[in-house]
Amino acid sequence: MPQTPTKTKVSKEITNFLKQGKAISTYRQKQSRLLFGIDATASRQPTWNAACRTQGELFTAAHQISNIAIQLCFYRGFSEFTVSNWLTNETELKYQIAKVACQGGQTQILRLLKHAITEHNKLAVKALLFIGDACEEDPDQLSNLAGQCGLLQLPIFVFQEGTDKNATDSFRMLANLSGGVHTTFDASSASTLASLLGALSRYIVGGKNALEMSAQSGDKIFLEQLKN
Repeated sequence: MPQTPTKTKVSKEITNFLKQGKAISTYRQKQSRLLFGIDATASRQPTWNAACRTQGELFTAAHQISNIAIQLCFYRGFSEFTVSNWLTNETELKYQIAKVACQGGQTQILRLLKHAITEHNKLAVKALLFIGDACEEDPDQLSNLAGQCGLLQLPIFVFQEGTDKNATDSFRMLANLSGGVHTTFDASSASTLASLLGALSRYIVGGKNALEMSAQSGDKIFLEQLKN
């Protein structure tokens, strides 16, 4: 017949369990967190496969530089807005993005910004990265949320695919008000996007100092726009 655990043994097990929980909590608080938002509406379909492969470079760069936790968010279709868990495994991150396929629908950037603010208020998010090609939402509402991100020290990094003027104006405003960066890329040029993603990973871990120590083109683009 098995022996009944003593009070001392049970107490030690509870203490060890609480210590492990505290250690995990402390580790998560020290971990750099990046929220990665993607426009997966139909307008991006022509270049989606190439862009997806390159966007996966973000996960590789983040994994090589440091243990960055990334949450993947994407919107598409009729008000579909999907959010992953906070992930640190490179393979899992790439698997998640590979499952995404484009569907027709309106942009949901306001929803993305609100989600980013909510997550940041739970536990600090180092930056919000958004990759998209269009903006169909009210500029005043966007500027209000971008300003809130700036006050919270949550910079928005917008990597714009293409050259749509309306999107450019809105995306530039998001970056300026939040203290982030806006830049454009051509999905056919994988090296440009890969360079930008590498620069972002270095910024997440080491801030502006890490960019200043690098001579790569993506880092220079960031330094030209980042506020003091």
